[in-house]
Amino acid sequence: MIHGSSVIAEMRADHRETEQLLARLEALPCQELQCRALADELTAHLVRAAVAEETHLYPVVRERLANGRELADEEVSAQTRIEKILKEMDDLEADDPRFAEELGRLKTVVSAHIRDEEVRLFPELARVCSEEELNTLGRFVRRTKETAPTRPHPSLPTSPPAIKVVAPGVGFVDRLRDTLSGRPH
Repeated sequence: MIHGSSVIAEMRADHRETEQLLARLEALPCQELQCRALADELTAHLVRAAVAEETHLYPVVRERLANGRELADEEVSAQTRIEKILKEMDDLEADDPRFAEELGRLKTVVSAHIRDEEVRLFPELARVCSEEELNTLGRFVRRTKETAPTRPHPSLPTSPPAIKVVAPGVGFVDRLRDTLSGRPH
């Protein structure tokens, strides 16, 4: 998927990729090995995006928007719910009936999160930030996703500076585990 230069274009591209991965996963019978691999791919994608948002996007939202603290807290809360569901799914085999239940819950929470960011957060952010600021944030987000964790860690810190310090190390360990296990990242 082609990602844009601004943080808004980048996150919208992430959202479309998330929707495509969810649709592909829903279309597969969960008894197939392919289902687990696709779930792992979706997990890595969602976790990387969450870390990038928590590291760069939400601090700007908190600082620049009148209701920014409230908005950012709601988005971080949604990200935490998503990571907890991903953790539940990570511990299940794809043919376990609970896997399909968790996938349904995941789709509901992710869809609401995407809708909220695109309808409320992005338009407000575009009003208060210059194009240059949005492009700089986009570069930071893309760079952060390269080193971010690929597995759910719901107990990781969700705000700077702690996430900036912890996430790259956890990401390194996750990518090493992914490589050794053959898991997509």
